[in-house]
Amino acid sequence: MLDRLIAKELQAHFPCGTIGQRIIVLEQTGSTNDAILHVAWPQGAAVSSPPSRTNEGLVLFAEHQTSGRGQRGNRWESAVGKGLWFEAIADVIRTEFALEPTIKLPNDVQLYGRKVAGVLVEMRAQEKAPHLAIVGVGINVNQSLEDFPPELRNRAISLAMALQRPVDRQKFAVVLLRNLDRTYRARFAPKS
Repeated sequence: MLDRLIAKELQAHFPCGTIGQRIIVLEQTGSTNDAILHVAWPQGAAVSSPPSRTNEGLVLFAEHQTSGRGQRGNRWESAVGKGLWFEAIADVIRTEFALEPTIKLPNDVQLYGRKVAGVLVEMRAQEKAPHLAIVGVGINVNQSLEDFPPELRNRAISLAMALQRPVDRQKFAVVLLRNLDRTYRARFAPKS
């Protein structure tokens, strides 16, 4: 049985937050970064019109990505219902699971020298309009070795593999989003 993410239940944890105030969970998408871009700039909206301010902190999860991507055009493998496809990642892994992740610059989080998570930041800039930053985060949560393609099995790991037990993705997503929201608000909240 798949561990399903439920948008309303996740969103209920963030009534006053910026990150997580609006959460969308898709069953499947090509890429979460592309999907969030379509939400921010719906088809038919003028390219020069600014993205809505209500999209600040929008979180979009997908149970499965068919065209997930990483840095330098690499493909991101996302087994259905086993990861979180949507920074402060290393801190959350450290505090929640007592694992010691390392950062491999520029955008990877590793456990035992194998990739457990990656971040892809994409910018959209328009003249006379606010810029839009899309931060795609992929975390291998409940994959087994067999869920990875053969060519990645010696380079990838999941939290479940490291812990030797499954992880509740919904609970992990809440903790991760709380950490992201705290970090985001400390950095970008208007100063009074």
